[in-house]
Amino acid sequence: MPLTKQAKTMNMTMERSILTHLETTRHPLRNRVMLLLSVKAGLRAKEIAQLKWSMITDAEGNLGEALHLVNTVAKGRHGGRVIPFNKDLRAALAVLKTETGERVRPETTVISSERGGPMSAITVTNWFFNLYKELGLEGCSSHSGRRTFATRAAKAIIGAGGSLKDVQELMGHSSLAMTQRYIQGSEGAKRRVVDAI
Repeated sequence: MPLTKQAKTMNMTMERSILTHLETTRHPLRNRVMLLLSVKAGLRAKEIAQLKWSMITDAEGNLGEALHLVNTVAKGRHGGRVIPFNKDLRAALAVLKTETGERVRPETTVISSERGGPMSAITVTNWFFNLYKELGLEGCSSHSGRRTFATRAAKAIIGAGGSLKDVQELMGHSSLAMTQRYIQGSEGAKRRVVDAI
């Protein structure tokens, strides 16, 4: 059964345009990391809000090579997962970690509100809503980055030697059917495949 209303996915031009806009905002670095956590790691609003430094750093406090989401932060009992860092996301997190300085503690959240405390999932959801509304991106929501991540991962996974099962694990879905509901099809790709047969 298809989702009745799915969040719009982003192309690379839209993503670059949003990132350029975020440079003009009050908290450009934090805002950049929020968008990249959505688009480059496929995190839900709740996961962005509850992501802790301990989930992205090693025992010495250095930025690791992957994001380790625990079940209590993810959706469901088996939603925890390991997501290798995209290079752009890792670079933005490294700068954020440096700028946050001594306030970086394993138990503190990566994304902070203006007052320095954690954000709630609804605050993150509203942040994305207001961002996309301000930019006139109709149909986009806090789930747009997640759908974009799933679609891009599905397109790239075969070339990387993987399968849709790997995308399912990156998304933290309990079933492949749910992952497939997130992936946007491509008419051009279908034509190219049929022509190649």
